[in-house]
Amino acid sequence: QVTLVESGGALVQPGGSLGLSCLYSGNIWSIHTFGWYRQVPGKSRDMVAEIAATGNAVYSDAVKGRFAISRDAAKNTVHLQMNNLKPDDTAVYYCKAATAQVDAGFPPDIRYDNFWGQGTQVTVSA
Repeated sequence: QVTLVESGGALVQPGGSLGLSCLYSGNIWSIHTFGWYRQVPGKSRDMVAEIAATGNAVYSDAVKGRFAISRDAAKNTVHLQMNNLKPDDTAVYYCKAATAQVDAGFPPDIRYDNFWGQGTQVTVSA
């Protein structure tokens, strides 16, 4: 089990910058990928950025070159730096942790799960 607590959502003007933080705890060793996703009412939850345990990061085309995802393992945090924000960036932003765990059984089973934070509202408006 993994618990994720997000912070940093705010109202920001177009062209401005904002940083989001995700504090994680629990079965940390099982996490292989962290991600930031966003969702607006009536639409699907879409991937914004993901970072794997290897340090490799991927971004959606909509945010590539403007957003940066990073992880501070010593502080148990994942950060999303958002620059040159646009009104279309307005959404609820969610932090995700993807895990793989070995469960008791014969033979042992590998269980894959996703854990989500509560979400934080980002509004880009003049």
